[in-house]
Order: sequence, then C-alpha cells, then structure tokens
Amino acid sequence: MNETRCKFTIGQLVHHRRFDYRGVVYDVDATFQGSNDWYEQMAKSKPPKNQPWYHVLVHQSWQSTYVAERNLEEDTTGGPIFHPLTEQFFTGFENGRYLQNLN
Repeated sequence: MNETRCKFTIGQLVHHRRFDYRGVVYDVDATFQGSNDWYEQMAKSKPPKNQPWYHVLVHQSWQSTYVAERNLEEDTTGGPIFHPLTEQFFTGFENGRYLQNLN
C-alpha cells in the first residue's frame, strides 16, 4: 500500500507561495478529490493529483480555497487568521495554531 504523508495538519497556519495569502487548514485530502472540470479551470499550474490537497480559510476574506501541497508553505508570522468561519471549525488559537472543534 502506498501511504501518503501530509505536510500540513488541520489547524496549521499556511502561506500560499504563488498568490501570497495566509490561511488556516480546516480539512485535508490525501489526494485530489475535486472534479476534472474544476482542475482544468482552476489548477492552472497543474499540480499533481496524487499528492495531498488542503482546504484553507483565507485570512481577511470570506473565501476558502482548495490548494495543492506544493503551493503551500508554513506561515511563520504566528498571528491568528481573521475569517468568519474560524469558530465553526476551531475552538481557539494557541501557540500559533488553531485547535480543532471535535464536536
């Protein structure tokens, strides 16, 4: 069995390398789970489908994004993310990361 290892975890702060935004991971897919139509229209750099993809709440926005692992890096600013849905997914912010809401 080929085990996929994800670089980022739920609650971790990330930075998008290409589009220069910060965010927080709220879900992880071990491989691409979107449609082929979405991939062809939105994933212009054609990142690999067989590597992890992340659902990210975008800082100071109403947007969430679906991002390939290769386009993300750790966000080292340590500051919280301001997004209207953070309280839906997380219970708090401690030591530079969000605590997942397990309810």
